[in-house]
Amino acid sequence: MNKDKNNPECGVMKTMKIMGSKWSMLILHQLCSNKKRFGELQRSLPGISPKTLSERLKQLEDQGIVNKKIFAEVPLHVEYSLTEKGASLKDIFAKIGTWGDKNI
Repeated sequence: MNKDKNNPECGVMKTMKIMGSKWSMLILHQLCSNKKRFGELQRSLPGISPKTLSERLKQLEDQGIVNKKIFAEVPLHVEYSLTEKGASLKDIFAKIGTWGDKNI
C-alpha cells in the first residue's frame, strides 16, 4: 500500500476515482444486499435520474465492480449485482454504517 497521501497512486485516491462519483456509493450499498433490477435501484435511490443511474452502473461495470445480466425475455429483463471484486466492499459498508450509527 502506498502511504504517501499526495501520490496519485495512493490506494485512497485510486478508490475515490471510482467511488467518489455522486451516487456510486449508494448504488453499491443497495447492491450489497441482493441483485436488483434497474427500476428497483431507481426506486431505492430517490432523486437519482435514470440517465445518472445508467451512467454510474456503466462506470461500475467497466471497473469490474458491478455485473449486468441481461435476460432474453419480453419485456427485457436486466439485473445488476456485485462482482466478487464488488462484494469485497461489503465489510467497508458495514463499517461505514456502524460509524454513522455511533457518530451521527
